[in-house]
Amino acid sequence: MTMKSDKPEPEERIDPYLWDGSGQPDSEVEKLEALLSPFRYDPSARAIPRVENPAARVRRVRLFPAFAYVAGVAAIVVALVVMFVRGRQTAPASGPGWVVSDVRGTLRLGKTTVSAGKLSSHLGVGQVLETGAQSQARLTAEQTGEIDVDPNTRLRLVAMGNDTKRIALDHGVIHAFIWSPPGQFVVDTPSGITVDLGCAYTLQVDDSGGGVVRTSMGWVGFKLKGHESFIPAGAVAAIKPNSGPGTPYFEDASAKFRSALASFDFEDNTPEQRARDLGTVLVEARNRDALTLWHLLSRTDTSQRVLVYTRLARFVPPPSGVTEEGILGLDSAMLDRWWNELGFDDIAVWRRWERAWGGTGGVK
Repeated sequence: MTMKSDKPEPEERIDPYLWDGSGQPDSEVEKLEALLSPFRYDPSARAIPRVENPAARVRRVRLFPAFAYVAGVAAIVVALVVMFVRGRQTAPASGPGWVVSDVRGTLRLGKTTVSAGKLSSHLGVGQVLETGAQSQARLTAEQTGEIDVDPNTRLRLVAMGNDTKRIALDHGVIHAFIWSPPGQFVVDTPSGITVDLGCAYTLQVDDSGGGVVRTSMGWVGFKLKGHESFIPAGAVAAIKPNSGPGTPYFEDASAKFRSALASFDFEDNTPEQRARDLGTVLVEARNRDALTLWHLLSRTDTSQRVLVYTRLARFVPPPSGVTEEGILGLDSAMLDRWWNELGFDDIAVWRRWERAWGGTGGVK
């Protein structure tokens, strides 16, 4: 008599390799296994010994960062798995582009109307996506990231190459979460370009072409010709047509600081007005506002730059080899070295991107 196996018969839709390891694995599954291999269970790993001596509590405290690190790695692994599965489930139908999903309300995609309930659509190069007052959507590209599109937003996919993913935002609000290499995801706006440097951020553009860049993770570069701003997590920069990016600042700065900075960037027309508002910024500045002061070095004249240098040096002393004379002369190498002392990411990431674009950032 043949005994019936206790193992349930897998459904035909289940890959035998995923069920019991038999058969030929899918290439994407092999990539995922290779990616997660460092976290494979190792039964030979030693357990953490039980501590019974009086120093046990201290040792447990010291172990906490290790546990936190492991938890963080686990969270990253879960996120990678989710992104992998989501990318396979929502692969674009044809050609390079972004998958359009999670539609709420009704939007326009090229010449097509897309309504809620449709599983997914495809935004191809050259196509325009436009949401109405009651509609939203999510764009997903497996190797690039996700973009949540708010109501009353109009954008266009400009390029979707191996090294450059480029969108033009005419107006509206997008929330971008990007995991492609820094410098590959670029958004054109009427006020300049936003360059992802490994981050999550919100970009808002109003009907005049002005708006705000607000970073929640990593940092963003914004550039109009030779005018550039670096916006790390927790910081904001206003943008204006023809003026480009304003001076970045942290949102917890004082109201006087923020008001004076906005006037200095976009409203002051006389040397007296600029001197007055710059004085308020310097008086109200905290250590954390070294971000703003560093940017102001290249936005002030020689006499004002001395005051900015003195205040910034009090918060973050210039590193070895960076001199007052060099900074007042706007020596680019010295400015970059001082930036790296502020505690944000290495500015060399941005400089590599600039060189790749011929120093123009794609803005003429």
